[in-house]
Amino acid sequence: MPTFSAKKEDNKIKIFSTENSDPVVTQNILADHRPFLHPICPIDGVGELTEYSPGHHPHQTGLYWGFTRVNGMDVDKKIVDEWFYKSDKPANIKEQIGRDFFHNPGGDYWRLNEANVLVGAGDIVRWQSTYDLIDESEKTILTETQDWSIKEYGAAFMLDLEWQGLARKHTKIGAFPYGGLFLRMPYRKEKGGVVLNSSGQYGLEAEGRPARWVGVQMPIPGREEIELSNCSVIIMDHPTNPIYPTPWRVDGQLGIGPCRAIHESWEIKEKSTETFRHRLMVVCGELDHNQIEKSWDDFAIA
Repeated sequence: MPTFSAKKEDNKIKIFSTENSDPVVTQNILADHRPFLHPICPIDGVGELTEYSPGHHPHQTGLYWGFTRVNGMDVDKKIVDEWFYKSDKPANIKEQIGRDFFHNPGGDYWRLNEANVLVGAGDIVRWQSTYDLIDESEKTILTETQDWSIKEYGAAFMLDLEWQGLARKHTKIGAFPYGGLFLRMPYRKEKGGVVLNSSGQYGLEAEGRPARWVGVQMPIPGREEIELSNCSVIIMDHPTNPIYPTPWRVDGQLGIGPCRAIHESWEIKEKSTETFRHRLMVVCGELDHNQIEKSWDDFAIA
């Protein structure tokens, strides 16, 4: 019997494990919304490791990709700090800041091209989504393709992502503290949690720091009566990625994501493609530095 299987239905691609009848991963592929993974569940099927639209960050959608300052200008950081979060920006400031796909997941920013299951059953299952990132006149700025695969890894499972961005016009990603791949887990202050990176830095010490991987561990609602009430998700950076090791966003609610734009702007020339590769390890239990290092070694040479 295959380890995983995939089923496309309505606006979702659901990934099932032979361990349980509910999907362990759900890929959301709405026509008028950016693609995102939610929920991601542990292999035993108890609890959800991602959170959709939490009160503290309602724009966040589980696991997703979104840039913050697309085709803006290199302006003084004071201007960005003053105006970025304001909705009533003057036209000239709006042009300087650029288009924000991180905080705007809806159809006036994103347009579905296609989404398909590539390998529907087996030890490795693959699926893919392709979306256009559009400007205010609904013209395509960039076409992104997310190619996902899933496989078992002992008592854990791995999600591998190859993200490709094809610039339909010259595309500039402006400097900003976050933007790109991002993970939101169900953090609750009273329950706590842990962030650890490959350099041994914890919590907000890891904010803005380059690392080969960053992991998050926290209690998961619904697992209170289970011995392994904590679950962990680790995101890994591949050595072929630009500016490897990439600096990381770590926020006050333990949201994490690698972000090339943390220290400087970067560009994709018209008709050119940029590629990023990442791996996520989804584990029932606490962060295990040695286990993560072994998995990263396997990923790095793959």
